[in-house]
Amino acid sequence: MGVLFEGFFNLNWQSFIMYGIGGLLIFLAIKKDYEPMLLLPIGFGAILVNLPLSAVWEYQGFAGILQIFYNSGILTEVFPLLIFIAVGAMIDFSPLLKNPRMIFLGAAAQFGIFATIVTVVLIGKIFPILGIDLKSAAAISIIGAADGPTSIFVAAKFAPHLLGPISVAAYSYMALVPIIQPPIIKLLTSKQERLIRMEYSDKYISKTTLILFPIIVTVISGILAPICVPLVGLLMFGNLVRESGVMERLSKAAQNELASLVTLLLGITIGSTMRYEQFLQPLTLLILLLGLAAFVFDTAGGVLFVKLLNLFTKDKINPMVGAAGISAFPMSARTIQKMGVSEDPQNFLLMSAVSANVAGQVASAIAGGIVLALVGSL
Repeated sequence: MGVLFEGFFNLNWQSFIMYGIGGLLIFLAIKKDYEPMLLLPIGFGAILVNLPLSAVWEYQGFAGILQIFYNSGILTEVFPLLIFIAVGAMIDFSPLLKNPRMIFLGAAAQFGIFATIVTVVLIGKIFPILGIDLKSAAAISIIGAADGPTSIFVAAKFAPHLLGPISVAAYSYMALVPIIQPPIIKLLTSKQERLIRMEYSDKYISKTTLILFPIIVTVISGILAPICVPLVGLLMFGNLVRESGVMERLSKAAQNELASLVTLLLGITIGSTMRYEQFLQPLTLLILLLGLAAFVFDTAGGVLFVKLLNLFTKDKINPMVGAAGISAFPMSARTIQKMGVSEDPQNFLLMSAVSANVAGQVASAIAGGIVLALVGSL
C-alpha cells in the first residue's frame, strides 16, 4: 500500500508551481494559439517531470522514457537537426534570390545575439553568484535569433542545465512576435518611413539556380565556419529535397510527417528539462528577461541597419522590413505586412518581408555556428 501511494509522501509546493507553469503554457497554446505545436507538449512535459518521483525521467535506477528521449534526441542534437531538414523543405528561397540584398538584413538582425553576449557576460561579472560563464551567456543570447532549433542546439552544447528556460523563452518569444515587434518598430521609425513602398521584382529564377543555391551556401558556410555545417547543411539539404523536383513525396513527408513527429517529441522532451530544482531559480527569470532583450536588440538591429542603408542608396527599403530579418519565419513577415497595410492599405510588403525573413533563417543558423566556433575555442 505504501508503494501504491508513495506519490503522496513526495509531493511538495514547488511541484505545484511547475504544474501551474505547465498549465499556463498549455493555456497559451490552446486559448491564444501561441505556437501550439510546441508550447502544448512543453507544458505537458513540465507537468509530467514534476509529478512525484519523476518516473518519466528516472525510476528505481532506470532511465524513464523522457530521459531516453533527452539522451538520444537532445544531447546528440538529433531532434533540432531533424527540425532543420523539415524547415529547409518548407522554405522557398526564390523571393530572396529575386532580391539578394535582403541577405544583409538577415545578417544585421543577428546583432542582438552578440550584443546580448556582452551584456550577459557583464552581468555575470557583476553578480558572480549567478554562475554565468561565457558559454552560458552565448547560449542565452541565441534566443534573440528567434530560432528555436538553433537555441536548443547551442544550449545543448554550452549550457544543458539551462536548456529548459532557454527553450521556453525562445519559443515563447517566437509566438509573441506580433506583440513584441510592432512597438519596437514604431519607436524607431517615422510615419514617413513606414509609408515607403517597395517594388517587388518579378524576374524569373531558374530551376538550376534554386538547386545550386543550397549546395553553394552549404559549401561556403562549411569553408568559412565548419562547425555550422550541421545547422546550415541540414537546412539546405531539406531545401534541396524540395527544389530537386524528383523527391516530391519525401519533400512533403519532411514538411509534414517529419516536422510533426519531431516537433512533438522535441516539445515534450524540452518540457522534461523543466524540473523544479533547476527551473525555479532566479536565473530562470533573468534568462527570460535577457532573452527578451536579445529579441529587442535583433529587431532594432534590422530596422536601424535599413535606416543606415537608406542614407546611401537611391532605391529605399521600408525600415519595417529590416525587423523581418530575424528567424521567426513566417510570423515576422506576416507582422510586417500587417503593419504596412495598417499604415497604407495599398502598400504590399509581404514578399520583401519574406525575403528578409528567409535570409534571417539562414543567417541565424550561420550565427549559431559562429558563436559555437568563437566561444568554443576560448
